[in-house]
Amino acid sequence: MTTRQRLASIDIVRGAVMVLMAIDHVRVYSGVPAGGATAGIFFTRWVTHFCAPAFVFLAGTSAFLYGRTLGGGSTGRAAASGAASSGDPLALSRYLITRGLLLVLLELTIIRASWTFGVDYSQFVLAGVIWMLGWCMVLLAGLVFLPTWVVGIIGLVIIVFQDVFGPLGRALPESAHVVWEFLYPVGAGVTIGHRGPSVAVLYSIVPWVGVMAAGYALGGIMVREPAERRRLCLRVGLGATALFVAAAGLGVLLNPAPADAPPALVRFLNQRKYPASQLFLLMTLGPTIALLPVAERMGGWFARMLETFGRVPMFYYLLHIPLIHATALLVWFARDGRANDSRFATAPYVSIPPGERWGLPLLYLVFVIVVVLLYPVCRWFAGVKARRPRGWLRYV
Repeated sequence: MTTRQRLASIDIVRGAVMVLMAIDHVRVYSGVPAGGATAGIFFTRWVTHFCAPAFVFLAGTSAFLYGRTLGGGSTGRAAASGAASSGDPLALSRYLITRGLLLVLLELTIIRASWTFGVDYSQFVLAGVIWMLGWCMVLLAGLVFLPTWVVGIIGLVIIVFQDVFGPLGRALPESAHVVWEFLYPVGAGVTIGHRGPSVAVLYSIVPWVGVMAAGYALGGIMVREPAERRRLCLRVGLGATALFVAAAGLGVLLNPAPADAPPALVRFLNQRKYPASQLFLLMTLGPTIALLPVAERMGGWFARMLETFGRVPMFYYLLHIPLIHATALLVWFARDGRANDSRFATAPYVSIPPGERWGLPLLYLVFVIVVVLLYPVCRWFAGVKARRPRGWLRYV
């Protein structure tokens, strides 16, 4: 495989999770809660759990593959087990720092304004998924000088032993808890200045930097010969999924549930996302990795649509939130005679009384409309980006 060849399987899987992401963000503006008593509401939320893990993990894989275009990287097994995979790790490091800081800036400006359609920062500032993604890229920039397998081990260690960051943070002086909250939750409130707005840390850096590092290491597998690549991805993905089934199943069996507990299947699937637990990451990343060989063999219009979205994930992300927000206001106006825009001044934190929420059919109808509207724009931008791979568009 040439160093500049894109892997369609990565784009297809990434495009699929970008589409799923829109379900969750339409849900925000519909008022439907993040999970609930009915199976429809629970699985509407559960299926979107795959988005953040796959988004971050494949960002690491893409960083590995992009590094191979910078001066010519090693190939085959050498890329997985040798020294730094990039022909110019310094150039890759600079790219990751630049793009990471750009993402942090976008989270605090354009994305913040897209969620709320306002610029009032007095209530709260969101440290969301793009904030986290940006800082993880900055940290990955320091790891790309290491052998690929070392980066992978560091990532796995962070994921497996993430729980130690809680006690470590709480053992620090109380004045340091605010800073540590960005790294891993310790129950400290974060504010800007003495009386400034609170910061909602939705995604802490740990364990997500470990997820990105593990995804970077997967790049060493993705550059191998197709048959070996497919075999290893299936082995890793199905192995992780089996480990989740065994561990989560034992957890349900060995922990007696109270009389009012949800069904066993719900308890089995309802793993901790904030911060993402080891079981949550096994549940989501295992199938994601196992799907890569399947995506490699996909064809037809649906695969092409997903591949288009997956080639421009950040462009899609920047467009889909304001489009969902605007479409939701139109739907609210058509349904109730008023847009109810004040409800979304603190989006994505939205609370709407049960009797006023959308039903799931309307939620999914709006989701389909949004994805259909996004496709031609993303297809156009993917073409522009392909023609100008070295310009500023590579950061979007």
